[in-house]
Amino acid sequence: MTAIPTFTGDARPYAGGDPYADYRTAGFPFTRYADLAARQLGGAVVAANDEFFAERENLLVPGRAEFDPEHFGHKGKIMDGWETRRRRGVSAGHPWPTAEDHDWALVRLGAAGVVRGIVVDTAHFRGNYPQAVSVEGTTVAGASSPAELLGDDVKWTTLVPRTPVGGHAANGFTVSVEQRFTHLRVNQHPDGGIARLRVHGEVVPDPEWLAVLGTFDVVALENGGQVEDASDLFYSPATNTIQPGRSRKMDDGWETRRRRDLGNDWIRYRLAAQSRIRALEIDTAYLKGNSAGWASVSVRDGEDGPWTELLPRTRLQPDTNHRFLLPAPAVATRARVDIFPDGGISRLRLFGSPTEAGAAALVTRHRELS
Repeated sequence: MTAIPTFTGDARPYAGGDPYADYRTAGFPFTRYADLAARQLGGAVVAANDEFFAERENLLVPGRAEFDPEHFGHKGKIMDGWETRRRRGVSAGHPWPTAEDHDWALVRLGAAGVVRGIVVDTAHFRGNYPQAVSVEGTTVAGASSPAELLGDDVKWTTLVPRTPVGGHAANGFTVSVEQRFTHLRVNQHPDGGIARLRVHGEVVPDPEWLAVLGTFDVVALENGGQVEDASDLFYSPATNTIQPGRSRKMDDGWETRRRRDLGNDWIRYRLAAQSRIRALEIDTAYLKGNSAGWASVSVRDGEDGPWTELLPRTRLQPDTNHRFLLPAPAVATRARVDIFPDGGISRLRLFGSPTEAGAAALVTRHRELS
């Protein structure tokens, strides 16, 4: 087994040797946050200085990287990741300016926010992984082109300093920079391959955009909602319930293991801001033989306020979107869905609008982190 060096400092990698260490179970505390770079949120790898062996877009593909030892193409071994050629000094003909000593890729986050941790996954890259990696972040307005992002006027902040990594491993880095970012620059030193990139953090929405929307889903991930805790994460993450769009397959929702007691399962959420909730949806799309039998929804205002029931325990149907209009708006900062006794739901939607205090808090947080 190849020895993996020990690291200290703000960047704290976990590099499993052989066998491969799955970052979902490697004990990184930051993985409870959503992946800000997920394709489902709109993340993309917009440019790279080199992708000779494997395309940059593979970095954000959902799920674990796959490996076929017999799969070769005209340029060599085909890898499920981003892989550059062996660096022999400055290569001519690159479309973008490039430093002499490393390769890079530009990533647009699907949702701008504060990065809490980054996973640089080198699964199946054993003799061709980079010696070290570094990650930088920036904030730009609008849909900037790669050329604009690489301009001299763009300021980049170091999130992960240049740090050695292990091959065929999930290399995790805790990030402590309290700033809102829209783009990342991932560098591999000097060259090599990375299978997957995961950018875990808290969404910080644009308050001006939310103000224009008026009434919107105040628990949605893209609007700044967040899962605080859940009773069971055996089959899938609770964050799936606040992802954009409807679920497209069974594992795109939240499903719990089968209970053998008299309890029930639940998820607790933090709303984007203090809001007045007027309607809600509970969707069980693609959960057919394993949908929750019943559900209730409660809310509270503040971290310690009393829970108020919005939706009493109500029978759910499999593979169905259930809609409920509230008789009066409910002011809340937290929400909780309880399912009985177990099973799953695919989405929870809470439609409303921020209160005056909630809207002011959104503006303040956006200003402080920008």
